[in-house]
Amino acid sequence: MRFAFFGFVLFVLIACGNSKKLPDGIIPKAEMEKVLWDMILADRFAAQYIAKDSTKLDVKKETFKEYDKVFQVHNITQEQFLKSYKFYMSRPDISKVMFDSLSSKGNRNREESYDKFKK
Repeated sequence: MRFAFFGFVLFVLIACGNSKKLPDGIIPKAEMEKVLWDMILADRFAAQYIAKDSTKLDVKKETFKEYDKVFQVHNITQEQFLKSYKFYMSRPDISKVMFDSLSSKGNRNREESYDKFKK
């Protein structure tokens, strides 16, 4: 009985002790926030400018070109991004903080833009 209890406690300590350590190949949280922000901007650009010229361009293909530019800027691959994105989506405790931060950044940028027009 003691052995089983000790084994359980050891298992819990090991499982909880590495909750901050990222698995290999996962983009660190701070960098992932930057990548996600740039992906949002690339998506907005595609929606606002590329889609308006959709008679001449394949919008989906052009949007993915914009995403590739983000990957190049951050020196990551699409595979690294997808692996990291899936990891963070499986961890709501981390992803909620990231998306809250991105939302705050977007709100700040919007307020700053409005303030520029008021002047």
